[in-house]
Amino acid sequence: MILVVGPSGAGKDTLMDALKQRLDTRDDVVFARRAITREADADAEDHDTLSRADFDRMTAAGEVALAWEAHGLGYVIPPAYDDFIRTGGTVIANGSRRVLKRAEEKYQTAITLLITAPVEILAERLAARGRETRDDIERRLKRADLEPDRVANLVRIENTGTVESAVNEMISALGFHTRER
Repeated sequence: MILVVGPSGAGKDTLMDALKQRLDTRDDVVFARRAITREADADAEDHDTLSRADFDRMTAAGEVALAWEAHGLGYVIPPAYDDFIRTGGTVIANGSRRVLKRAEEKYQTAITLLITAPVEILAERLAARGRETRDDIERRLKRADLEPDRVANLVRIENTGTVESAVNEMISALGFHTRER
């Protein structure tokens, strides 16, 4: 299990999309599709929609690979991905710092892939998106310099160059190489 985390504006989604394209010939790597307690939105991550009641029921029953709450929403990585990991596969998922310890306890080979950038760059990127007020951006930036505490397998990628250079760094740091199916 590789969980991709980092502050808003760091470029997690952009880099995950590019990494997915680079690894598309590998049948031993999948990118998790999360279920989230919000309606689908063309400007947001493509995800499965989950009601709050279903989120509560699934998490209480342990019918999830991983689950957490953040920003008033519930997030689920479906349990089918555990089966893929058990068969030797690698799952890459958009995660949260809130679930890293749980992931390390559950998966012997959990890796945290932290995507980050200097605060000034994060501020520019968040402002350019135009989705948040200045106060919202300032609140996000106050949390931006927080790195996961005591994470055993942390890979840190400073996303300040090109997408291609960051993806190359990710592939190298994670020990991936591309291959034909």
